[in-house]
Amino acid sequence: MGLVIAAIALILDQGVKTFVSANMELGDLIEVIPGFFSIHYILNPGAAFSMGENLTILFAILQAAVAVYVTYLLIRKVKILSWAIALGALLGGVLGNLGDRIFREPYFGFGHVVDMFSVNHFAIFNVADSFIVCSMIAVAYLLIRGVNFDGSIGDQPKATGKNDDAPTDPEA
Repeated sequence: MGLVIAAIALILDQGVKTFVSANMELGDLIEVIPGFFSIHYILNPGAAFSMGENLTILFAILQAAVAVYVTYLLIRKVKILSWAIALGALLGGVLGNLGDRIFREPYFGFGHVVDMFSVNHFAIFNVADSFIVCSMIAVAYLLIRGVNFDGSIGDQPKATGKNDDAPTDPEA
């Protein structure tokens, strides 16, 4: 299920980016709710708030590492729907922005991320960013609640291979 969520997030993100890129000129602004929300087509070479504009390749490498690790978790560790949804949304968002960094101009591995949603006095963001933020809220909630990938709650006892009820010999 997590990989399905990731695919949905990726398709939505890339679909909106393709639509905006095809129908707007770079820098165009369409006010949807005047003074509050607009569609503003920009290219972002950095991270949030355009920080790290010269670190695009580093962001691409980090996003690729996150994508590999989250995919591993989804395939091997996650057994419950809540974690699958949270990590699937994270994976889809990361892949959406990673795809921009790899395949968009100016050149391979240094591409700029397409952003378009502008809320008054806030950074301009995209669908992938929204999935990432929502997923991290869900991850924080699951961690605070102590929910493990298998659905159990709290710390799991470590398997020692010994009978935990048997008396131990302090001399051994």
